Amino acid sequence: MFFRLRPCALDELKHTLSFPFVQTVEHGFPNQPSALAYDPKLQLMAIGTKSGAIKVYGAPGVECTGLHKETATVTQLHFFPGQGRILSLLDDNTLHLWEIEQKEQCSHLEEVCSFMLPGRSGIESTSATRVTVLLPKLSCDLLAVGTEGGGVHFLELPSFTLLDRSIFQDEIMQSVPEEYKCGKSLGPVESLQEHPQHPDKILIGYSRGLVVLWDLQIFVVCVFLLQQLESLVWVRSGNSFVSSHSDGGYMVWPVSSSTPCTHEPVTSTIPYGPFPCKAVNKILWRTTESGAPLVLFSGGMPRASYGDRHCLTILQDSQHITLDFTSRVIDFFTIHCIDRDKEFDDPLALVVLLEEELVVIDLQTAGWPTIPSPYLAPLHSSAITCSYHISNVPTKLWDRVISAGQRQCHLQTHTNWPICGGKNLAPSPKQQELLLTGHEDGTVRFWDASGVSLRPLYKLSTANIFQTDCDHNDSLTQAGEEDWPPFRKVGCFDPYSDDPRLGIQKICLCKYSGKLLVAGTAGQVIVLYLCDEKSDHMIDVATVDLLQDREGFTWKGHDRLPPKSSSVPFAPGFQPVVLVQCMPPAAVTAVTLHAEWNLIAFGTSHGFGLFDYHRRLGFHSRCTLHPNDSLAMEGPLSRVKSLKKSLRQSFRRIRKSRVSGKKRVMVSSPSSKVQEANAQLAEQDAEVTPVQRRIEPRSADDSLSGVVRCLCFADTFLRDGTHHGPTMWAGTNSGCVYAYALDVPSQDKFSEQSVEALLGKEIQLMHRAPVVSIAVLDGRGNPLPEPYEVSRDLAKAPDMQGSHSVLIASEEQFKVFMLPRVSAKTKFKLTAHEGCRVRKVALVNFSSVASEDYSENGLVCLTNLGDIHVFSIPALRPQVRYDCIRKEDISGIASCVFTKTGQGFYLISPSEYERFSLSARVITKPLCQLDVDRPHDPSELSKSVGDAEGKSSP
Repeated sequence: MFFRLRPCALDELKHTLSFPFVQTVEHGFPNQPSALAYDPKLQLMAIGTKSGAIKVYGAPGVECTGLHKETATVTQLHFFPGQGRILSLLDDNTLHLWEIEQKEQCSHLEEVCSFMLPGRSGIESTSATRVTVLLPKLSCDLLAVGTEGGGVHFLELPSFTLLDRSIFQDEIMQSVPEEYKCGKSLGPVESLQEHPQHPDKILIGYSRGLVVLWDLQIFVVCVFLLQQLESLVWVRSGNSFVSSHSDGGYMVWPVSSSTPCTHEPVTSTIPYGPFPCKAVNKILWRTTESGAPLVLFSGGMPRASYGDRHCLTILQDSQHITLDFTSRVIDFFTIHCIDRDKEFDDPLALVVLLEEELVVIDLQTAGWPTIPSPYLAPLHSSAITCSYHISNVPTKLWDRVISAGQRQCHLQTHTNWPICGGKNLAPSPKQQELLLTGHEDGTVRFWDASGVSLRPLYKLSTANIFQTDCDHNDSLTQAGEEDWPPFRKVGCFDPYSDDPRLGIQKICLCKYSGKLLVAGTAGQVIVLYLCDEKSDHMIDVATVDLLQDREGFTWKGHDRLPPKSSSVPFAPGFQPVVLVQCMPPAAVTAVTLHAEWNLIAFGTSHGFGLFDYHRRLGFHSRCTLHPNDSLAMEGPLSRVKSLKKSLRQSFRRIRKSRVSGKKRVMVSSPSSKVQEANAQLAEQDAEVTPVQRRIEPRSADDSLSGVVRCLCFADTFLRDGTHHGPTMWAGTNSGCVYAYALDVPSQDKFSEQSVEALLGKEIQLMHRAPVVSIAVLDGRGNPLPEPYEVSRDLAKAPDMQGSHSVLIASEEQFKVFMLPRVSAKTKFKLTAHEGCRVRKVALVNFSSVASEDYSENGLVCLTNLGDIHVFSIPALRPQVRYDCIRKEDISGIASCVFTKTGQGFYLISPSEYERFSLSARVITKPLCQLDVDRPHDPSELSKSVGDAEGKSSP
């Protein structure tokens, strides 16, 4: 029997191989972390989250991710040192065993088995078996499980076999003095700690203050009577242990077999007393060769004065520092010597997992500075408001940005990153990539997006050029700060903005000239140059009136940000040279920069303007407001849309759609007929494909119709078909496109002649759909090169012999017009699904896997349904479609940014970017290898795991 594939099926196979969609890696800080663990042998760190995810990190580029089947909070994580196994406890009271497996020479994290502690016979309450604490023994063959009912159970590892050697409270109470019993319960098991010198001895701490040293061979050894217990930790020698308590203090207790019951500790300290303090949640005691131990604990702050602070204290002899964080402390650990032959811990670093960031402290350097993290940086240190990606960054710009960023890290140490396990197998990136993020506090952050780890490089702040209250508030805070406790602000997470008008809305960077354009919420447009030396200068300010004295409009929104009237000091890096203030001061909605022409263009909800930043001169502006567009005058902070008007317009459109739908005659294009035939061949018994809905024209007086959505510069044919020159294009929310011919003087006459603009074309799209993107294509249908690329021999010159065309993407369709006549050439209506609207558009160059010299340009778009479409250009033939983002994830869709090489980023949480690829050649994903040492044979493990699953509760 022979099978013959349809030609279209072969094309679909080719397209699928050419544009494979894959989600590759998650950048940033895990959302809502809930647990932390560290493997000192493999030098790996694991973080669990409230969504049930486990993320393992080692050296930069070494990452593994696992996700529990149940969407439950990971409450505890524990490594089996050196074995590549992780034990997780969820808030549904289930235990899960994970293993790092090698697949195709790369490491992956996979779940092996799960277990739930069965209820005790005769006890109906399930809370009695709710797990409160886990202790995997260092031998990795036994797991101690403490419960809320006060019992301690033992499981054989890794099979999760429940052993018949549990310890219950009634057994413990037999060894407790009579004066302590008083008929009360011991409470839940709060802590389990293995003796550092005698593995058969376990320290069991109960929440109500009783601590028992239990020998697995001879049972009770010692009993200690404490206060309300929070945590326990052994001193390295095993001759004493330390307890922390709910009153804000900690105690050191001697361990001696000659004293079976101890009431008094060696020392008892409340560091921030004598006033009532909050509980010390966790304490670590690390011995040092210098003599004085290092004491680290979280909490314990004076309840009345600093009870709302998130702090971790470091004490050593006379040194005392209170690390003051801006988010809650989840957990922490130290990286120290684990060799049992050594006498001291000698900690190298302190790793603190906070609710919103990860902080690492260098404990070997004087002053205990922070170590910059190569990954897990908090992208949301201030809320992200926009993003911008630059591919193939020149080495000169890359080095200058890194140099400027290094000068900002004066409070950080240059110690190597201490979590360095595993081996990164990913090849070195062929090109450097930058991801720029704009933030609510007026900062722009530069990230190294070349590989798996998103590394912070440089931070630019725009707040210092305006007169705001932030400097005054900071001085008051510092003046009012007391010397005790000795606070030190640590971390960079700061979600509070001094002024919402500082928020960054748009970014544009010329990678060849080092010129940056940044625009904000209050109509501020800032042009910055990259400088290697610090400076102190005045900033030129220019005001552009976009209303052009139009009568009948009154701005009801926020005021402009007043610029500083004196000179401002600037550190090396991007330094502002001119501030363009749009009036009214509405949020900037679109910007573009042409560094070779020294021109910028910017747009708001009122119009757009052109500015020559070399001569500090605004030479043209246009108001795009409709006479009835009063909503644009209210501003984003006070905008309230009329519900009645919205409902009325919706019902009118529904009625129009029903009436016009009856009279509609379907005119199928040849491509649509082929697609229908192929669909019938593939699924003859499937439902009939729904017909495309009719696109109804939008009302000319719709609210915010004058919003400028996109801007672009292009050297093309606009006046006639023989002479090309500089042009500027603008698209609005009402489907209107303005094309201007620009008279730009040559480089040697920039200072003598001014730029002039003349309106050459004005296009009104039939259905008035908002214009999302405009791009000019050369005679071969390729996008025009960027500024300086041709003059510096970095790209081929565009085809200026054939006819140019302009690709206009609206929310509802793509259309190609021939230039200079602006005659329609081809179009594609993206109306296959009800309510489908274009949200993001980019022109992408897809490189062939087989040959580096061959590549194709394509149009990539993201819709409001979260799916991605790829089209050929200029023919606009559909290539592939993929589901990418959930349609309910509006913020994720709005945050998506495409790269020019076929990759993309979008926010999956306020602190994480999901990276994806549509290119078979350009894929950035973790490729790593971890060398583990497991004593058990895999076949025996699988057999024992099967037995455990048969015995465990579902």
